[in-house]
Amino acid sequence: MHKFIKGTLIVLAVLAVILYFYIILPVWGIPFNHQRHGHPPLTPPWALECWLWEDDVNTAARVDELLTGYAAHDIPVRTILIDSPWSMRYNDYEIDTVRYPFPEEWFANLQNRGYRVVLWTTSMVNSFNKDTRIRNSERWYAMAREKGYLAGNGFQYNWWKGKGGFIDYTNPEAMRWWHSLQEQVLRLGIDGWKLDGTATYFRGQAGPLPFFYQRTHSGRISTRHYMDLYYRKEYSYGKKQNPGFITLSRAMDRNYHPEGFAPIDASPVNWVGDQEHFWKPDKQTDHAGDKKDIALKGIQGFESAIKNILRSSEKGYNIVGSDIAGFSGRTIPPRLYIRWAQFSTFCGLFLNGGHGERALWKRSDQELRIIRKFSWLHTELVPYMYTYVINAHHGGRVLMKPVSGKYQYLFGDYLLVAPVYEDHLSREVRLPKGNWRYFFNDKEVIRGPVSFTREYPLDEFPVFIKEGAILPMNIRRAYTGIGDSTSAGYLTLLIYPALKNSFPVYREGGNKVTIVTVDNTGDDLRISLEGEYISHILAIHLDHKPAGVMLDGTDIPWRYDARRQKLIIKTRDYRKGNYIIKR
Repeated sequence: MHKFIKGTLIVLAVLAVILYFYIILPVWGIPFNHQRHGHPPLTPPWALECWLWEDDVNTAARVDELLTGYAAHDIPVRTILIDSPWSMRYNDYEIDTVRYPFPEEWFANLQNRGYRVVLWTTSMVNSFNKDTRIRNSERWYAMAREKGYLAGNGFQYNWWKGKGGFIDYTNPEAMRWWHSLQEQVLRLGIDGWKLDGTATYFRGQAGPLPFFYQRTHSGRISTRHYMDLYYRKEYSYGKKQNPGFITLSRAMDRNYHPEGFAPIDASPVNWVGDQEHFWKPDKQTDHAGDKKDIALKGIQGFESAIKNILRSSEKGYNIVGSDIAGFSGRTIPPRLYIRWAQFSTFCGLFLNGGHGERALWKRSDQELRIIRKFSWLHTELVPYMYTYVINAHHGGRVLMKPVSGKYQYLFGDYLLVAPVYEDHLSREVRLPKGNWRYFFNDKEVIRGPVSFTREYPLDEFPVFIKEGAILPMNIRRAYTGIGDSTSAGYLTLLIYPALKNSFPVYREGGNKVTIVTVDNTGDDLRISLEGEYISHILAIHLDHKPAGVMLDGTDIPWRYDARRQKLIIKTRDYRKGNYIIKR
């Protein structure tokens, strides 16, 4: 009996070693060890604005049509993501001039109009390409293999865009060749890569079984190691060519990578995918007649996107989002499009794209009106979000923080979001301790902790603002009701006074900062701005008209909006920035 137990223990020990070294370590990394993650990099403010893409017609004409329509209907877009296929064959970085004629002029025109451009890419050198103009590229692949540019002596893997080998990021010669290819588009001034998830397939084969290691120029490395090289190398080289360069990479959306796809320190922007155009699709969902790039057998929908974004935030990813309304499928249900856009308004990444009609003016008037409003609200919140870019970069809290209540989270310190994750108007909300106001009708104070269920019409969303909030906003339109076109050129500070509080407002890079302090502890309300001078509008929530307002010891003009209960003060120049609002 003892020999049997001893033998069993030995077998279990051997199996444990195999499990650890051949599956857990290469796929996960060192379990429960976050050393592979650093702090999030500085995401530039433009990448926090609205992104647009679609994947049904990949041509310059379609991009131009969308951008012209969005501008005509006053829907904000800052970044255009050009997904595959855009090159002659995948990752040769030679622009397909049938799809994108006169690329130098076309890219320059986009930049001159203020757009940023991000291109899709992966780590693969293909012998066969699924959708590009050059389908068979066996000779191109063979050349890379013969020169030693590919890992595993050119080991090929069938992936969703064809078949190919993995570029060897440890080989200096391979990198010189790879970068010479990338230079064809980098010289056009593109602003980033969308790094799709091929690195997760990096492996060898032991007979019928996958072997999660592969030989490279520097020796055998694991899947996890290759993934880290992929995301870090592509980000760092892009930054060398363009200091404002970004990468859009996967965070956490697959259970077999519980540490996340990209290292956090190489993750200025992240997305989770690939959801289908459903709220919560069942595994048995019938996709007949509506198939379009169905991923994971269509078992992921809106609810899974929310879960994965919150899991990513808990891990430490900072700027995270998903394809609004989902990536896969043909037909987008209108209410799903609206609710997903509203949720994405309160994510770091607002990524409007994937399959399905994205020309909102061709959809319902209700979708156009509501999604435009929330697109502008997301754009207005960029200064608020950017504070958490700086905070997280220096080791502080990230933008989204899950709290008690189903899928509830804090968006920054002052906004609590409870996404509508089902096709219903009603939603239960659990507010923590403190005084809260409903963002879309802020006259009533709600004292927490408290739970309640109420209906939220389609043009509103369950968002609650905490008393004491200081929200810096860039406002240029009247859609959200906070300001209008006359607010352009000013920083709007939306303030809900409660005792004493302060909030830092950073310029790009974080080197210049304005500290806004609100002191509501005395007879008068005092507000001060210290540091970098900035033209601003104070929108202060007060339940009664004040007796007067002074700035740096002098009476100044002001306006009280009794209907909205807001004191409005507009200041272009000031000496010290010390306000006294007399009761």
